[in-house]
Amino acid sequence: MNQGFAPCILPCDAWATPVKLLHPESNLSQLVSTVKRLTFMPLHEIVPPMNSSNERESFSERLQQALKNAHYSPDSPTRLAREFNIRFDGRPITVHAARKWLVGEAIPTQEKLRMIAQWLGVPAEWLRFGGDENAAANGDGAGGLSRFESADVKLIADLQRLDEHHRQIAREFIRMLVRINYQK
Repeated sequence: MNQGFAPCILPCDAWATPVKLLHPESNLSQLVSTVKRLTFMPLHEIVPPMNSSNERESFSERLQQALKNAHYSPDSPTRLAREFNIRFDGRPITVHAARKWLVGEAIPTQEKLRMIAQWLGVPAEWLRFGGDENAAANGDGAGGLSRFESADVKLIADLQRLDEHHRQIAREFIRMLVRINYQK
C-alpha cells in the first residue's frame, strides 16, 4: 500500500456510498480516480416529495371523518364540490378535484383547506397534518366559528348581491327578528 494513501471511511447516511479520503500528500491521480468512483443518488430519491401519497391518504381520511362529523356524506364528491363552492369566494372547484381530495390523490391549497376547515368546524392544522383527534371529534377547533347550513350560506350570498340600500333593510329586518325571538 502506498505510504501517501490513508483510507478513512466517513460515516454517511444510508443512501450515500462510503467515501475514502486521501492524505494531503497523496498524488493527484489517486485523488482523481477516487473522485470518479464516487456516486451520488439524485436528490428526489434522498428527500421524498413533500406531498407524498401517504400524506394525501391521511388527509383524505381526516377529510372524510370531518365530513361525517358534520353530517355530510364522505362518499359524494358532487356534494363536496357544491357545498365548498357555495362558501368559497375564489375560483370554484370541479367534482373531479373534490373526488381527488376524497380518495387521497390530492391535497387542496392552503386557502381552500382553511375554508374546508372553517366550514366543517375543525382546525385547519388538524385537517392538513393530523394530530389531536379530540379537536375533530368536538368540532370546536375552528376558532369558535359556527357551521352554516347550505341554505344559510346561499342566503348570505344573495344578501351580498343586493345593493347597499336593500342590504341595510335586510340587516335591520334580521336584527328586529332576533330581538323579537330574544323577548320570547
